[in-house]
Amino acid sequence: EPRSAWCCLAWTLLVVTMNFLVFFMNLLLMFVIFTIVLLPTIVVVFFGFQCHSRVLHSTARYCKSILDDNSSSALIILGFVIMSPLIVAAMAIYCSVARRLRLFLCFQPYSRAVYKGVKWRWYEEGGLCSCAKGWNTQVKAWV
Repeated sequence: EPRSAWCCLAWTLLVVTMNFLVFFMNLLLMFVIFTIVLLPTIVVVFFGFQCHSRVLHSTARYCKSILDDNSSSALIILGFVIMSPLIVAAMAIYCSVARRLRLFLCFQPYSRAVYKGVKWRWYEEGGLCSCAKGWNTQVKAWV
């Protein structure tokens, strides 16, 4: 049965707030995974730009003794070349973790706010992390 206008507004705010929290949790998880996986690229490109004479030309000892302009250019190129496979690996890891934790099932439909008696979607699936039900072994995901 439909809710009253004020009750619908209150439930709408609750559902929207919950969906934003789930969205930001997904965003934070994605940021952490991408930062960890892309750390080699970040480090290599940083040292390449730091020691190149036309960019920053640092006065650090390793820039004077180890890295010249040619090796700094090579580091920059290497960093951008290894970025593509690492982005694919980071996305595969994120999708695997999100699927394992079933994070996308935490988003609630708007009908939860409009109609009385609509159950939470994650409640029907066996809990927030679906710990109450066994894993569905028939589902396959190709990345």
